[in-house]
Amino acid sequence: MQIVPVIDLKDGLVVHAVRGNRIDYRPIHTFSSLIKHSSLEAVMESFLSLYAFKQFYIADLNAITGTGSHQTLIESLLKNHPELDFWVDNGSQLTDLSSRLPNQTWIIGTESQQTYTAPASKDFILSLDYQDHQQIGDSDWFNNSQYWPDQIIIMTLNRVGSNNGPDFDKLRPFIQQHPDKQFIAAGGIRNSIDLNDLQKLGVHAALVSTALHNGGINPQSLQNL
Repeated sequence: MQIVPVIDLKDGLVVHAVRGNRIDYRPIHTFSSLIKHSSLEAVMESFLSLYAFKQFYIADLNAITGTGSHQTLIESLLKNHPELDFWVDNGSQLTDLSSRLPNQTWIIGTESQQTYTAPASKDFILSLDYQDHQQIGDSDWFNNSQYWPDQIIIMTLNRVGSNNGPDFDKLRPFIQQHPDKQFIAAGGIRNSIDLNDLQKLGVHAALVSTALHNGGINPQSLQNL
């Protein structure tokens, strides 16, 4: 199973995401045992020294909430690491996607989409977003599976940074009903036990941040997957 480190950017720094309460997010170094500074460069260096990750997920929280943008910073990172793949969520509408760098894939999150539009192509990763048990976004994004791309994130925002474990109950029916899709777990992943359970369930990849920063998932755990 693929492990994808998450980098949440807010006001120029990487922050610790907790339960989707973005106004309360604090610089990641105040929580992390890996780093002493919350700059994007410091976090990338720490992640790459921990394990040879191939993919990274970047959320531009300012762009998502309409309070700014980290576009220049993100583009610089991608150009400095052409050997890595970056999944970028900046709240863009599916109908308004701009050009992208060769090592970039757009994330389309249902929480950010103002309306539903059937995709003309499937060159993106869809994030089906939930808060508690409620879908966030137009229900057509969740129901029209014929238009889904190959890779789909099941994002449970209230579990992010919660140490409550993955949302297996939400993941299971998606995997059973859509065996042709690759599902990505996001929210609540604590340790190697969770990763092994997700792998057994048939999850293709997992988005992880908190467990990497607090040591719940260590290099040995990653090598054993």
